[in-house]
Amino acid sequence: MTGPFRTTVLALACLAGAGAAQAHGAGRIESPPGGPGGARVEPAFDIVRTEIRTERDHLVFRMRVADRAGAVAPTPTGRLQGAEVFAYVWPTRLDSAAAGFEPGQGILALAATSHPDFDDTPRDDENGDGDPNNDGGVWHSHWVVLVPDEACGPGALKVRDIPEGTRPRLPPTWPGLPILLDSPGHRPAIGGRSVEVRVPRASVAAETRGVAFDGVTAGLRVNANLHAPLLCVARVFDVASGGLTLPGRIE
Repeated sequence: MTGPFRTTVLALACLAGAGAAQAHGAGRIESPPGGPGGARVEPAFDIVRTEIRTERDHLVFRMRVADRAGAVAPTPTGRLQGAEVFAYVWPTRLDSAAAGFEPGQGILALAATSHPDFDDTPRDDENGDGDPNNDGGVWHSHWVVLVPDEACGPGALKVRDIPEGTRPRLPPTWPGLPILLDSPGHRPAIGGRSVEVRVPRASVAAETRGVAFDGVTAGLRVNANLHAPLLCVARVFDVASGGLTLPGRIE
């Protein structure tokens, strides 16, 4: 592992801390109870198993937690500034170009998120009320590109910002925010102890079999000034591998 990707991985590993040794199998990562260093974790974010598998014409991202998957969401504040985002995240070694961004931009990750204070899926009406702009609190999926930024805290990560005045390559379902985030409309299935997102294989512009991955549960926060960095990883609840070593391999 070399270059910017290695730097990013080490940054989140430092943020998460060291974890216990894991047992791994093809296509999945088994995780012991508790968070990094054995810290207590809310059961809804305590990872038990993380998987990415190819099932016919889909990539299936699954995460099993200790209990109550999706039952805990941020408390609404009514303001975008400082708004919280809770997320189930699958960091991968897929190149960012696989999701329609410029190549080599950082860690490409799929995330299932909830954030009741803003909506970033303008093409979708997740709660079915006829208004596509009021359902950010409903769990939904994104592709995101993660990079380190000390402005978010020592060793912390952010969703990569788009510098003002630049026009990088972006996916057609980019929601218009000035960050490398896509809203592809893949509806998560969440309940009991599992989170699952099914992504059409044809929508990923890369070979996926054998690609490394990990699993993370985290809290992100919108910058109070609404300036870059716009969206920081503020808290890491759990890391499937213990230290973001990406030991899984997509089957």
